[in-house]
Amino acid sequence: MAAIIKKYFSIITRMQMLKLSDFDYHLPRELIAQYPSVERDASRLMVVDRRKNKIEHRVFSDIKDYFSHQDLLVLNNTKVLPSRLFGKRITGGKVEIFLVRHIGGLVFEAMLKPGRLKFNEKIVFDNTDIYAVITGRNEARFQAESLEDVYKLGVMPLPPYIKRKSEESDTIRYQTVYAKNEGAIAAPTAGLHFTHKLFEQLRDIGADIGYLTLHVGLGTFKPVKSDVIAEHKMDAEYFQVPQETSELIEKAHAHNKRVFAVGTTSLRALESYALGQREGDTRLFVYPGYKFKEVDALVTNFHLPKTTL
Repeated sequence: MAAIIKKYFSIITRMQMLKLSDFDYHLPRELIAQYPSVERDASRLMVVDRRKNKIEHRVFSDIKDYFSHQDLLVLNNTKVLPSRLFGKRITGGKVEIFLVRHIGGLVFEAMLKPGRLKFNEKIVFDNTDIYAVITGRNEARFQAESLEDVYKLGVMPLPPYIKRKSEESDTIRYQTVYAKNEGAIAAPTAGLHFTHKLFEQLRDIGADIGYLTLHVGLGTFKPVKSDVIAEHKMDAEYFQVPQETSELIEKAHAHNKRVFAVGTTSLRALESYALGQREGDTRLFVYPGYKFKEVDALVTNFHLPKTTL
């Protein structure tokens, strides 16, 4: 018993001492695609089978081969808003307003560039009468007819590793085909590879498909500043698991079937759900040593060094 306890605390200590540098690696810029594959499901797929200690290299459309009858696929149906706006000061200087969160009315929490904008300063936009007033260090109020008019000024907020300007095609390709509930400032990118045809093929196998919502927030773009991983604090993100998906989860468990989470956002929502929370903000931080309670398999993209994704 003493040996078991000693081993347990040794594992806990290693978890607590994980360093940010443990999650660093060399990533050549030229290997980061600046445009998606022509076909969503034509991306390369690496399958890691931990039980068999085996790695396979396939095409994403082959993912259906890893599902069986009554397995459950869970996807995040959040919808990305065109939340990156470019305007000008009255003096002509360029301004970027990145809409982070809708506070109410036409007021937003926002990331502002440059950071030296003055309180009550007016920001104008080309070819429109709409303007914004800086009402706080990270806050802007718009003068417009509706929220829709504000978002018409914006472009899709591409990830920082995409070193090009947003294009019209991004309004379609940087959005999952099942996006529904508006509120994200970044796409749940693992889901970008799925197509309606692939969903049909999964249903033909007998797999179930469920949806939840987690609005990807500002934390996605924030660097990890703590050298010790366990000391990092996650930003709160709103999530909701609907009753229909809850029933599909219980069905999968009842038949001893697997739950596949699409993306780390779905995984965090599902694991928060397992802790008894169906809706609300989650700050759950999953790192090596975490014991999964709900998720059996994860579909995810590769991620940048030193990030929480």
